[in-house]
Amino acid sequence: MNIILLGPPGAGKGTQAKLITEKYSIPHISTGDIFRKNISEKTPLGIEAKRYMDDGQLVPDEVTIGIVNDRLSMEDCKNGFLLDGFPRTVNQAEALDLFLSSNDKKIDTALLIDVPKEFILERMTGRRVCSACGASYHIKFNPPKAEGKCDICGSSLVQRKDDTEETVKERLDVYDRQTQPLIQYYKEQNILETVNGTEEINTVFKKVCDVLGAVK
Repeated sequence: MNIILLGPPGAGKGTQAKLITEKYSIPHISTGDIFRKNISEKTPLGIEAKRYMDDGQLVPDEVTIGIVNDRLSMEDCKNGFLLDGFPRTVNQAEALDLFLSSNDKKIDTALLIDVPKEFILERMTGRRVCSACGASYHIKFNPPKAEGKCDICGSSLVQRKDDTEETVKERLDVYDRQTQPLIQYYKEQNILETVNGTEEINTVFKKVCDVLGAVK
């Protein structure tokens, strides 16, 4: 089964991706991981990608597409894969379809983990981490016993810079601009499936399995 995983930052995609790939025995392909691997191994595509990243520029579509296509050609993708973080644009989606079609494959489902902005803001801005040991908390869903102090080592809890309201809103705006056309693209292909991501992890996963079971 070939799956694309969509959803805003903080929707819990990483958790669901891990559960899906374990259940269906398919590789979880994250573009971030692919970039890091190609750069560390100094592949031609990795060297080219690093050149753009070092200059603070976005990696062009053709480089990203080349790296993803290279990964999808590997043996472990023979019986399916889960793509996370790609495609990000309709141009990338069209290139992916073209590559898969040339190999007698296709995307079976684009799975959207849907979570309202307000829920994500509450989830992400409420996160706190221990400044010493790195333990994670949430001021509402998983608060420490003593306010602002780590249960484990007693050190101060801090909010990460990327968890501030301003940063989270900015990331959500970028996601909306990039992903809404992509959602429409897969909707028009009749392969978009949507699951409510606000529920408990196992409940969300059960619904994901119901959707994937129907696709199979």
